[in-house]
This record gives sequence, C-alpha cells and structure tokens, in this order.
Amino acid sequence: ATKHAVKGLTKTASLDGRRYHIAVGQIDVGNAATPLANRMAKGVLQANGETKPEPLMDVAIVGQSVLYMANLPLDANVQFMSLLPPKMPAFIGRG
Repeated sequence: ATKHAVKGLTKTASLDGRRYHIAVGQIDVGNAATPLANRMAKGVLQANGETKPEPLMDVAIVGQSVLYMANLPLDANVQFMSLLPPKMPAFIGRG
C-alpha cells in the first residue's frame, strides 16, 4: 500500500508542480548491494515459502541514476524509473 501511495504522491506533485515548472520523478530501487541488502545474496524467504538467494546490483548504479535524473534539462523528465537487477523477482513477480 505504501508503494502505491508514493506513486500517487509523485503523480499529484507532478501535476501540482507543473504550473511552477517543477519536475518530479520517482525511482523504485531493487536489490542494491548495501549492508542492509547483503542478506539477500545469502537467501531470503520468497512468496512461495522457499528461501532463495536474490541478485544484487552495484549501489553506484543507483547514484548514477539519481544524478542522471537531476541533470536533465528542464524540458525533460523521468517520471518513474524501476531500477533492479535483471533476474530480481520483485516487481515482476515473486516466487
């Protein structure tokens, strides 16, 4: 529910900010290799009840993506970006 609320907030802020030339974007980040997510590589519980390792991507890619969006000219905007390892089951379908 929280993810959908953030998406709605992003859409609303985009519409409300349009007249003030404010661009709003959202990045949904998958498993980036950070101390918090490193346990995923060892194996985490999946929706089907199995414990499986999940792939991680380099956290520097997340930073590069944020920088890319921030450096866009004012006449362009990435409204939504899903950034995840290609074999990550989240967002596409778990289990």
